[in-house]
Amino acid sequence: MRSIGFLVQKFLKPLLIGELAPGEPSQDRDKNSQLVEDFRTLRKTAEDMNLFRASPLFFSLYLAHIIAMEALAWLMVSYFGTGWITTLILACILTTSQAQAGWLQHDFGHLSVFKKSSWNHIVHKFVIGHLKGASANWWNHRHFQHHAKPNIFQKDPDVNMLHIFVLGESQPIEYGKKKLKYLPYNHQHEYFFLIFPPLLIPVYFQIQIISTMIKRRFWADLAWAISYYMRYFITYIPFYGILGSLSLLTFVRFLESHWFVWVTQMNHIPMEIDCEKHKDWLSSQLAATCNIEQSFFNDWFTGHLNFQIEHHLFPTMPRHNFWKIKPLVKSLCAKYGVQYEEKPLGKAFVDIVGSLKKSGDLWLDAYLHK
Repeated sequence: MRSIGFLVQKFLKPLLIGELAPGEPSQDRDKNSQLVEDFRTLRKTAEDMNLFRASPLFFSLYLAHIIAMEALAWLMVSYFGTGWITTLILACILTTSQAQAGWLQHDFGHLSVFKKSSWNHIVHKFVIGHLKGASANWWNHRHFQHHAKPNIFQKDPDVNMLHIFVLGESQPIEYGKKKLKYLPYNHQHEYFFLIFPPLLIPVYFQIQIISTMIKRRFWADLAWAISYYMRYFITYIPFYGILGSLSLLTFVRFLESHWFVWVTQMNHIPMEIDCEKHKDWLSSQLAATCNIEQSFFNDWFTGHLNFQIEHHLFPTMPRHNFWKIKPLVKSLCAKYGVQYEEKPLGKAFVDIVGSLKKSGDLWLDAYLHK
């Protein structure tokens, strides 16, 4: 324990810029201190309600249904052969398995399943590594930044679009005034369909994951990822050969990427995206996130990310408890006039495209007239 404290001091000491004066408030001046205090009370209430206690049955069944899909895919090709119809159904099953494994690794990555962090980390590496072929450390590095500063330029990696898209209201106007035209952003709501959903996982994420594991020497993550690819190719090369198995895997990644992009972007892209405004925790999270209406299908399809607001406010809370804290969150937001946005799943998808079009139009206007 003493060595951990020494390590923390070692890295924090260079960041010390001074001490607050006795009369100086311990928070930014424009934050509502009563709201901050009420949110702390809400968190204490959630703890008293045991909402941070996970259900072993829920997560056991969730893992079991992923493994069952993997087994079903193998049984299908073993029994029915490699015809086009069988292969298409097989690809859909594997896509579903991969998407659901993605939501499950998210749970362990947030330390929301086991009481001990070490157990969450171990199972996280198994799920994201052996079941998906990705890196736990890579995911943690990206995702924790996102949660700390959602939709904040230069702080949230999820809104770093590499000049391919412009987001929100301030960025497109800034690009337009500076006459920056890496792509015709007034058409970004159209080329979005050709770039973002089909290419994020099979191209961008794959390159980033592999390069990160090698460059940063995440050898344990690399070993877990290799175990996934070994298991996959040992399973399917006897049926499809090397090239066929590789093509099948690429197609599965392609399908999964669509699922992943639409679900993960529906909660954030249509919301406020801007530079740092130093808001309190609740206000900053609510400005950047929205919810999707609850249903059994929406819960399963999105991995409970339809409760994105509650997830962002309480990142370590097991997802099966989000619905219990939701009324209390809505009540707190109503008390302080903080917008709590919830919409149907279909509208959430449409809003992604609408938001991109709005940002593109802002860019074009600034580019031509400012």
